[in-house]
Amino acid sequence: MAPTRPWMMSLSDAAVIKGQITVREAHSQRPMRERPPARCFPGSRSWVDWSLTSFSSFLAMPAEHAYVPNMPPLMTAEDLLQPQIPEHVELVRGVLVVREPPGFSHGEITARLTVILGNHVEAHNLGLVLAGDAGFKLASDPDTVRGADVAFVRRERLPQPSPVGFPSFAPDLAIEVLSPGDRAGDTLAKVADWLSAGTRLVWVVDPERRLARIYRQDGSESILGADDALDGEDILPGFACNLRVILC
Repeated sequence: MAPTRPWMMSLSDAAVIKGQITVREAHSQRPMRERPPARCFPGSRSWVDWSLTSFSSFLAMPAEHAYVPNMPPLMTAEDLLQPQIPEHVELVRGVLVVREPPGFSHGEITARLTVILGNHVEAHNLGLVLAGDAGFKLASDPDTVRGADVAFVRRERLPQPSPVGFPSFAPDLAIEVLSPGDRAGDTLAKVADWLSAGTRLVWVVDPERRLARIYRQDGSESILGADDALDGEDILPGFACNLRVILC
């Protein structure tokens, strides 16, 4: 079995739930558990409130902005097109998420994937491959706009003419290439957004661990090692590429 990071878990087992945030138990309707008293360690002037250190003091609840005082107005997909908005951003349920630019290796792997996929798609007239974090509007009110490192849309689903902004549908295939600073929860939440919006296949490529995780809309998942092949399945008929070719 391919080695995995602690966060390389099943999407269904992830501690990140789509559309939810973590809030303190004080916001829930359940009675508070009895907490041990605050305590001071010997030789220290600092007191520790154990109610703030136990993982059990947290639970997942719907992300209602009422829990966040003075929250700014939610943004829309149209707002992202304004010139003052920085690059490398996504919109997640109306909240702007800024990401750092990807590194050199990330760009190299993404470009290689784009070329290999693009050659197959063009040769068989299957549709269109997009790169460069092309954005898709996955939800409305509040809006969610996600961008994939590489995406594929089948020919019969392509809008005519091509929109300048963000099309209101999900790609058939979304590919995410991990960077060293990517957090597990963010990645799994993004996978959940893709699948919930209609994406049928998501590849998460991990260059550091030299593996890829495959997520499907039917809920099945699999892990590929460097010697296994990325398979287009029924999304990209006839496509297969050894992961090592992508990563080398």
